[in-house]
Amino acid sequence: MSLYGSDVSDVGVESSTPALAWGPVIGGSVAAAATTIILLLLGSGVGLTMVSPWAGESASFTAVSVTAAIWFVVVQWLASAFGGYLTGRLRTKWAGIHTDEVFFRDTAHGFLSWALATIVVAGLAGSAFTSLAGTGVQAASTAAATATVAGSAAAANSDAWPDSATGYFTDLLLRPQDLSTRAQGDDASATAEISRILVQGAVNDGVPEADRAYMSAIVASRAGVTPEEARARVDQVLQQVEDAKNAALKAADEARKSAATVAMLGALSLLAGAFIASASAALGGRQRDDEEAALIVKR
Repeated sequence: MSLYGSDVSDVGVESSTPALAWGPVIGGSVAAAATTIILLLLGSGVGLTMVSPWAGESASFTAVSVTAAIWFVVVQWLASAFGGYLTGRLRTKWAGIHTDEVFFRDTAHGFLSWALATIVVAGLAGSAFTSLAGTGVQAASTAAATATVAGSAAAANSDAWPDSATGYFTDLLLRPQDLSTRAQGDDASATAEISRILVQGAVNDGVPEADRAYMSAIVASRAGVTPEEARARVDQVLQQVEDAKNAALKAADEARKSAATVAMLGALSLLAGAFIASASAALGGRQRDDEEAALIVKR
């Protein structure tokens, strides 16, 4: 007999006992998934206390994002450790197996338990993961989508110019030389034309000088102010439009960076969870074998 309870003549003989025990793996994964859901609900409840619809009473977006990311890491590690440990403790002892092989099988069981739990949680919360993955892409296209909607809205509010794609260029072709006559014409047409100029400027990152002069002349005639005052008013409005656009782009970029950080941190957390689950399963299996060995000695 050898040290591990098998004779030399048994070398090369295939064992009838399977190396993979699905019972402990499923049990550990179910426990890990349930723990994950409970801790996520707890974190959601705590997180809702950090936000408020009232101005000045809510935590910043950065603080909420960082707290949520840290909590996600903690949840992943705790659930992986718990599920992996249960997997190792619940398995049946392998007789006549080398210690290194026992360690490998325990870590493999822990890894499979983590993988199954991850799939279960991802399936239950599929919409949340999909929303998180698409946040960066959606945020990056916010400014362009806003400009498109604004252009469509301007076209919808003007029956004379139903085609927002060509309305601005049609205005250029039909722009009169006598601006005072144009300014005293139809209010709806003048308003729609200036709106198209503003939308075109937002899309093309700036309003040309000719359009600025044209709007200034219309404003001077309609508002009864001097050309200098009209030009100052036009420049002020255009600067406000540019500031609003830059603020929207900044918010979109921050959301994109936040989504990318959370995604990368989540991937690293999952890898760490896999390692923790494997190590916990090996620890649980070793403790079970040690306790059984101690019980045999006492007998």
